[in-house]
Amino acid sequence: MTERSMQEPTLLLLTALADAPRHGYALLQEIEAISCGRVRMRTGTLYGALDRLLGQGLIRVASEEIVEGRARRTYALADPGRSALRAETERLRTVVAEAERRLSIPRLRGAFA
Repeated sequence: MTERSMQEPTLLLLTALADAPRHGYALLQEIEAISCGRVRMRTGTLYGALDRLLGQGLIRVASEEIVEGRARRTYALADPGRSALRAETERLRTVVAEAERRLSIPRLRGAFA
């Protein structure tokens, strides 16, 4: 996962699970909060991503219970997911530092860039 950048839904889901296990609806709320309201993930997208991340071993099912007659799974970040999130955080940190460095360089007059 470290050889290329992480897709935003994956980044947001792993980030939402980094501090505590959460069930689906709580993940939707957390993703909206993390993105300052910019991302409102649909339920189908969420569960498709959760299934994919489970299959990749990045997250795990922390618990399952029946709530009002419906099964509720709580998901947690698995060790490989924590490692992948750390690697992506470092990659983003490096890119941001380079962007900030380049933005602070005075532009030459008439230079095409």
